[in-house]
Amino acid sequence: MKIPINIPDIDKEEIREVTAVLSEKSLTSSSFEGGKRVQQFEKLLSKFVKSKFAVAVNSGTAALQASLYAIDVKPGDEVLVPSFTFVATANSVKSVGAKPVFVDILKDNYTMDPNDLRKKISRRTKAIIPVHLYGHMAYMDEILEISKKKNIKIIEDASQSLGSKFKGKHSGTFSHLGCFSLYGGKVITSGEGGAIVTDDKKLFGKLRQIRNHGLAKNNLTTTLGLNLRLSEINAAIAKIQMKKLPRLINERKKNAQILTDLLKNYDIILPKQRKNETVNWYLYTVALKNRDKVMKKLNASGIGARIYYSPPIHKTPYYKTKSRLPNTEWAASHVLSLPVHPKVRKSDLARMKKILIDSRN
Repeated sequence: MKIPINIPDIDKEEIREVTAVLSEKSLTSSSFEGGKRVQQFEKLLSKFVKSKFAVAVNSGTAALQASLYAIDVKPGDEVLVPSFTFVATANSVKSVGAKPVFVDILKDNYTMDPNDLRKKISRRTKAIIPVHLYGHMAYMDEILEISKKKNIKIIEDASQSLGSKFKGKHSGTFSHLGCFSLYGGKVITSGEGGAIVTDDKKLFGKLRQIRNHGLAKNNLTTTLGLNLRLSEINAAIAKIQMKKLPRLINERKKNAQILTDLLKNYDIILPKQRKNETVNWYLYTVALKNRDKVMKKLNASGIGARIYYSPPIHKTPYYKTKSRLPNTEWAASHVLSLPVHPKVRKSDLARMKKILIDSRN
């Protein structure tokens, strides 16, 4: 049996809801508030993460892009981002004309290093985008302290961390704006989609305009915007998925714990949950020698182990810089992500363990 790195949990409920949208022939809405199901999904999301507002958009990248527009990031500005993440984080910065400045990570959970962040701040720094990678929370206490001292806005890239928490507070809610992805491989999905959460009423109104060509309630363009709307079909899926989210995270947590127990006595660096942290276990990421050899063995056995992210962004042809990011480069050559989604069985985890142990030397 093949086990992909992630697979959406879709059943009759989502099919029924999408069919209802098709029957109603209300496939999308260009209204300021969004369509009926868009609004329903937004309410479910804001209630879940305990934010005042949520704005649905058509991708996690669009969420980042709209957030940058909302805080007036412009050409000539610099935005501090990790290089060890999906390229969308840097692309969103480039798309608004600003410059991504790459920050190193900490080895313990592969998120932004606050000490290196502090060193990279310049007079042009307009924003910081920490990424909660693999579902692990970035060091937000330290990053918030830096941002307040320097008066720099924060946009959380919580694309991979819906449901993760630190000290009881949800990812995406520590800062001015938090961005989520609903891509097909995420913990929950709408096929393609994303969302932004905020407690700032002014930013909330501005984001609603930005996602809809900059149109205000009076239908006049008062700010720059694009078509970043989430369709009613996508929102219908997202609405049902939100109801499943606690169960899906709990099943991932169980699988992650089983895998940790199976691997804890071997020379493999396992992912750790920090004190006061709740991880959604989007990906279970280990670090080991002979990573590429191990991945080939797992893949040959039908287990969809994947490398995220090699090369890191600052080593890709488009972004190639002379930045020295030693922990990022170490991680890019050692990490391997394993599937722990709800479709993975206990016997699958035992098989992963056997292949990992037998092929690591």
